[in-house]
Amino acid sequence: MRVHLFVILIDMKNRTASLFPRSIAAAVVASATLAACGGDSGSAVDAATGKSAAPKSTAKAASGNGSIFYGVNGHNTNGGAYDGTSPQTQLAQLQELGATIYRNDVYSAASAKALANVANTIENGGVTMYPVMLMNLNYNNEDDAYQAGFVMGQQTASSYHYKYYEVGNELEAKTLNGNWDGNLWTHYTNWSFMLARGVIRGMIAGVKSVDGSAKIVLGGTWKHTAFFQMLADGSQPDGSWGHPTVSWDITSWHWYSNEGDITHACGNTGCQDVLQTLHSMGKPIWINEFGVRPDFGSYDQIAAYITGNTMMAQFVSVASKYNIQSIQAFELYDDSEGDYGLIQGDGTTKKPAYWSYKNFVLGNPM
Repeated sequence: MRVHLFVILIDMKNRTASLFPRSIAAAVVASATLAACGGDSGSAVDAATGKSAAPKSTAKAASGNGSIFYGVNGHNTNGGAYDGTSPQTQLAQLQELGATIYRNDVYSAASAKALANVANTIENGGVTMYPVMLMNLNYNNEDDAYQAGFVMGQQTASSYHYKYYEVGNELEAKTLNGNWDGNLWTHYTNWSFMLARGVIRGMIAGVKSVDGSAKIVLGGTWKHTAFFQMLADGSQPDGSWGHPTVSWDITSWHWYSNEGDITHACGNTGCQDVLQTLHSMGKPIWINEFGVRPDFGSYDQIAAYITGNTMMAQFVSVASKYNIQSIQAFELYDDSEGDYGLIQGDGTTKKPAYWSYKNFVLGNPM
């Protein structure tokens, strides 16, 4: 039986204060499992190692000081302007913006190879590139999920040796048992949680089987923090303990204009400082998706918000307090996901947000 003392902690996506089991919170604060070298510290098979002939990352930060603080998202395997715009042009746009890290999707062996071709050009131009591996939870059990994740991780790392690999994109949101904040373990469905854990463990092990020095990025959105605390301490939504734990190097998070202030996020469990909860996990933080919803207002209003006091200006002001190492705008071009781009869907026309971002970076070196 699971008995908990509760302490107030933080969470993200619906806007509510919440109580976290002290047992989970303490495990997260003390846990080296949450970041270490990536991989599953609770399973021998997750410690697989190996070699690959994939080309190595040669990233040299364009800023000249090795910083990856300012970045942008892209979708180079999803068509649209990304397919119609050369890697050289994308690189020039990133350099003009002052962006030194570029996040892109991978979802199959073919997409991994396609992204590797782009990565070579981007990284030779001084911008770090890294993949986010997209997977679903359509598996019969955790072992099957693990094996599928392993293949994805291995294929991605074999295509190109990146410095960073992100394992999954908001997978925790697929495991919620309703429209909950996600900052309590009771907000999740046990079966879906197990499948997600299997996929994540598999991706980490697959990457590590090819590239033992890889840095693992893992995270979520809104206030879904309890999911990652359970991964770290080996517990599950059904209240049981002693399951395989997961470790990673960087905790990543997503934040959008409709979610308000990340340090005072309010949902169905109250209001919390999400960054403080993430910081308590003991790992560097990347806000690797931040953006303004296309229906927020005019191009000029969006440009003002993206660099304003609840977005870029705030992230910069609290970076040292919470150990925020990178913030990455969503995204470079408008595409099928919506008009989130700093540049329109023709890959050429620069929106007011492009110039707002560029000028902010120039005025706030990190």
